Order: sequence, then structure tokens, then C-alpha cells
Amino acid sequence: MALRALAAPTPLESPREQHVQTMRVELSDGAATTVYAAHYPVAEFTLSATRLPRPAPLAAFCQERGIDDAIVGGFYVRPQGTPLGELRTRGVARRFVPFDGPWDGRRACVHIVGTEVRIARRDALPAQPVGDLLQAGPLLVRDGAVVSGDDEGFSAGARQFDSDITAGRYPRAALGAGEGGLIAVACDGRAPQDAGLTIAELAELMLALGAGEALNLDGGGSTSLVAGGQLRNRPRESHGIDIAGGRAVSTALVFTPRGGSAVTSG
Repeated sequence: MALRALAAPTPLESPREQHVQTMRVELSDGAATTVYAAHYPVAEFTLSATRLPRPAPLAAFCQERGIDDAIVGGFYVRPQGTPLGELRTRGVARRFVPFDGPWDGRRACVHIVGTEVRIARRDALPAQPVGDLLQAGPLLVRDGAVVSGDDEGFSAGARQFDSDITAGRYPRAALGAGEGGLIAVACDGRAPQDAGLTIAELAELMLALGAGEALNLDGGGSTSLVAGGQLRNRPRESHGIDIAGGRAVSTALVFTPRGGSAVTSG
């Protein structure tokens, strides 16, 4: 689906942090939504995956740990909050519920080894990867082109989710990698003034923002982007009521200024 105003988004504000941009995105049917994009140059930031000690709103976790920049990570299983999809930190497999086969071997991941970040489907990555690996998906952009279809089985294998996460417009989050840096994106939704985005619209947005590779992260009420020490988006329940501080999540991707201490999970 074609999107309007993506090539030249309209900023809503001029935040103190130059790496954060807030914009309104007009959609092809006249609807619109609010999008928040944070840019992290690889020369200035490192990325790490972490499992929270216990499920908690991302903003509260960040405030407690002194973290200024992070985005929600992968999916999780209620009520315990066990991560859904593979999770590794420092090369060690952490406790998770695997995706149903054959999708577990295909669904997209972010793989981090030192300063190198790869966004790819699981079967394109090492079987026993070192470093950090967080699996979510679907893959949105690959080699500078939008990825379409259901090769990762989010429609065919929707049993592990509340619904088909690829159907309809919702609040969404994504991570992209482009020339020179990473792009963390969240969009609002579930409100008259904020339609949210479909997966296809999210992919088009990531491409327009300069991502050569990108993947979808946990969305809906879990959508959370903390940038410059602030929760940027407005998490909402399905009925449109704001979730103060955001919904509790289980994993996160944390951006640490070079020279700082990376967040780890045990």
C-alpha cells in the first residue's frame, strides 16, 4: 500500500535530542498516525538484547537502570511473560518458548556480535550464534526492498498469538539498519486520530526512513520506545484507553552510548 508524506515527514516538535524525530504520516486512504523514529549512529551507540528480570513497563525498567534509549523486543507468552521466540545473550540460550515449526527456523531475528548488527531470517544466521540474538518478525525490509508474503507463517501459524498480527492497523514497533546506523521506530494507534499501521505500511515506512534491513518487533499495547530518557509513544489498549507508562514487556533492545556499560541479562 502506497503511503503519503513518507519521503518528507512533517515533524511535530523539535526535541532536545537531535536523534529523535516525531512525525505525522498520512496513509493512502486519508487516515493518519503518529510515528516516532530514533536514529543511532553505529559510531556512537552499541546495541544489546536483554531479558528483563521480571515483566515490567519498558519506561519503568529504563528509569530504574538509568537507560536513556531502548525499544520493546520480542513477543512473550502470558501470564508468566516467558519470551516467545529464540533469545540469546552473550551467546547463551535463555529460557524461551519456541515458535511452532517450521516457522521457528524462519522468523526474523536481530543478531548482535560486538558492534556488528544483522537483521535476517533465522535460517540465514549461525545455528549456534555467539553474541546476542532476539527473534521476532516478520522481516520487513531486505536488501533495500520491502518483503511481502507470509513466508514466516504469521498468518498460517497464528495459533501462538491472540490473532493474526499481520492483519489490520495497530500500534507497531520496528528496528531497522541503514547506512551508518540503526533506526528504532514506534507508531501510535487504536485512537481516532491515530490509525496505526499495517505490516505492509510499516515496511514502507522503514524503507522510507533509510532502512536497508528491518524487522517487526512486539506491537499492540506492548509498543514502547524510550528515547532521550522519555517514553515517546502512547501505548493503548484495544479499546483506545491509554496505558499509563506502557504495558509490561519481557525483552528489550537497548542502545548504549559507546564508552558506557551495556545492559546484560542473566
